[in-house]
Amino acid sequence: MKKISIILRKKLLYTYLELHLIVLIYGFTAILGKLISLPALELVWYRMLIAILTFYIYLKIKKIDLHVTRRVLFQLFGVGIIIAIHWVTFYGAIKLSNVSVALGCFATTSLFTSFLEPFFYRKRINFVEVLIGLIIIAGLYLIFRFEHRYSLGIAVALLSAFLAGLFTVLNRKLVARNRAVKISFYEMIGGLIALTVFMIGSGKGISKPLLLPTYSDLFYLLLLGTVCTAFAHTVQVAVMQHLTAFTVTLAINLEPVYGIIMAFFIFGETERMTTGFYIGTLIILLSVIGFPLSNYYLSNRKPDISQTD
Repeated sequence: MKKISIILRKKLLYTYLELHLIVLIYGFTAILGKLISLPALELVWYRMLIAILTFYIYLKIKKIDLHVTRRVLFQLFGVGIIIAIHWVTFYGAIKLSNVSVALGCFATTSLFTSFLEPFFYRKRINFVEVLIGLIIIAGLYLIFRFEHRYSLGIAVALLSAFLAGLFTVLNRKLVARNRAVKISFYEMIGGLIALTVFMIGSGKGISKPLLLPTYSDLFYLLLLGTVCTAFAHTVQVAVMQHLTAFTVTLAINLEPVYGIIMAFFIFGETERMTTGFYIGTLIILLSVIGFPLSNYYLSNRKPDISQTD
């Protein structure tokens, strides 16, 4: 029995390490966005193409049925378009400012999600979430005030965070009825089709040919499409089979922390920000991480009515 307990603890520890590796990989996507010289639109187009090929190979190896109804297919394509715009604005924000600014603002995704969920699921607005939202806004004010030179990048990053919250809420119902890997596969196809149509409509591919990646860009894009998209997503789904949603969500909220630290060590002075920026970002991160923590402990303190006389 003791041996089984040790094995289970080792398995749990390994799963925790896997989870934080995934969060580290998610944080690294912003680093790759700065390293890749392609404009945001082309960057996302190649990322989605590589992710589609990787997901397809995985689905075939695992012999997962690719069939979905026409209605679900259109829904997945619609969410895929939102994901594509989210990625374009995210990488656009990095190129307009830097990694730290984009990730600091991206931490507000939870704020947008807390307001979007009641709208789509007809739930009552949680006033604690509203309070947390006001604190986050205070943190954003500090970032805007002390980093006004990056105002456009901050605005684009906030739009990206809103879109991330939107597709997260929309995906919630879809994940309940379909396998997550299959959902991502079709969403990537929908996003790629939308980007291709937009690029053709704007003249790319006709008067302006699609920019080809350099050898270094191609290497980074392969990392982005395979490791940071397909692999990370697949492992995250596997990890959720052993850990609670609370634990996974709390860890993923650390993505901006990992990303900002990595950016500082990789890019040096270009990622050095004012004290006001770090205070504002800290306020946002503490709010984002503190809210699920407080919810978790408050729910655990409630008496179990089913066991009372």
